[in-house]
Amino acid sequence: MAGRSYDGEDFCPNKLLLDPEEATFFELIRLLFSSDVKSRRFVECPEEQRRRDFSHRWLIFISVVVQKFLLFYRTPLAQIGNAIETWLNLVSSNGGLFMLMLKFLKGNVMKPDRSSATFTSVVGNLDWRLEMERSLRAGHRKYKSALALMASKLSYENEAFINSVVTGHLNMDFLGFYNFWNGYQRLHSTQAFMLQDTNTDPNLIVVAFRGTSPFDAYAWCTDVDISWYELQGFGKIHRGFMNALGLQKDGWPNEIAPDSDHLYAYYEIRRVLRDILSKNEKAKFIVTGHSLGGALAILFVGVLAIHKEAWLLDRMEGVYTFGQPRVGDRQFGGFMEDKLKENDVRYLRYVYCNDMVPRLPYDDSTLLYKHFGPCLYYNSLYQGKVLWEEPNKNYFNLFWAIPKNLNAVWELIRSFIIPCVKGRNYREGWFMRVFRIIGLAIPGLSAHTPQDYDNSTRLGSLPQL
Repeated sequence: MAGRSYDGEDFCPNKLLLDPEEATFFELIRLLFSSDVKSRRFVECPEEQRRRDFSHRWLIFISVVVQKFLLFYRTPLAQIGNAIETWLNLVSSNGGLFMLMLKFLKGNVMKPDRSSATFTSVVGNLDWRLEMERSLRAGHRKYKSALALMASKLSYENEAFINSVVTGHLNMDFLGFYNFWNGYQRLHSTQAFMLQDTNTDPNLIVVAFRGTSPFDAYAWCTDVDISWYELQGFGKIHRGFMNALGLQKDGWPNEIAPDSDHLYAYYEIRRVLRDILSKNEKAKFIVTGHSLGGALAILFVGVLAIHKEAWLLDRMEGVYTFGQPRVGDRQFGGFMEDKLKENDVRYLRYVYCNDMVPRLPYDDSTLLYKHFGPCLYYNSLYQGKVLWEEPNKNYFNLFWAIPKNLNAVWELIRSFIIPCVKGRNYREGWFMRVFRIIGLAIPGLSAHTPQDYDNSTRLGSLPQL
């Protein structure tokens, strides 16, 4: 991270900004014992918010400590992720573990190529399905949800893999893969791709943002950062998500100078959509994403609304997010609900059972983060219902500890039962079951994987909204 070298502070007087690289051990300890938050050099906040109670200081402490931990171990974390991905693909590309051993003895082991169309990410190894349900034809009421979920899963893969699946399995047009610049992190850390479904009438364009990769420290830092900016008239919005989407030093100007080396997600995707939609008057588009990708998807729509992009919003069919964290406060939620309703944009926020990510950042009197719009909640039997808030909205509630652990046990048992009941298409591999076992210790972690969201769109009922 670049810390204070890029902070976007000038455009926004009311903000809470945390800089983990400036936080020393003694500064963190002083934070816990002194209510004067503003005197800590790694915290910037308005003068009127200078003094905070212990609960707020504790959340700042946890956020900064976790970010420092992630940044300190970012290299070994990435190396572990690369090693696991390489091993998984080494086994699969050589026909299984037994064949790998034979080829090793013969000296003709096939080494996986990370940029090839067969190299699968860690997330892809958790849910191997690349085909949509055959019964879900264009026009089916669950079709767009299923297509959005498939695109959200594919967003974790490399460009060649996505292109191969989109054109070969889904029989759709691949429009491009993008690696966007994050000015705060000074990295190309935001990924997205676009496809066009020519099977629908009108043609449907899908914009899918990549979520949090399991071994990407920078992506996790974006998730756990509780910093926010308050945009006058719109409310408080999560700083990390805005930076990932392309926040500029002067906020969200309507237009920016083109820079081929530093493409920003919001501005480039908006440019591409303008170009495609102007050439195809009948085409519509949807935006989707899982985890962090879901936050970027709904925030993309939010910035379109801030810029009063009525023409683009009129061409938007919906926003589909899966396991999406909260992105702003109540005022921002009210603004978004009004704009979504005004432009007739459908917003479906899927939450599976005890998934911890939709329950973060905290929705309480301290942080004020709020979800908005209806929640399509699915339990561990994939029974769906529409709620205005998922149960146990802040996750770390002691009253839910035992039910969450019991449910994690059931999910592990279910992984052995479900293929017998629903068919081989629901079989879970050993790698997914390892995550289920980890879920016994951290309930809600394995529930965040795309596997259960995929099952929810396939097996769950979709209530009318």
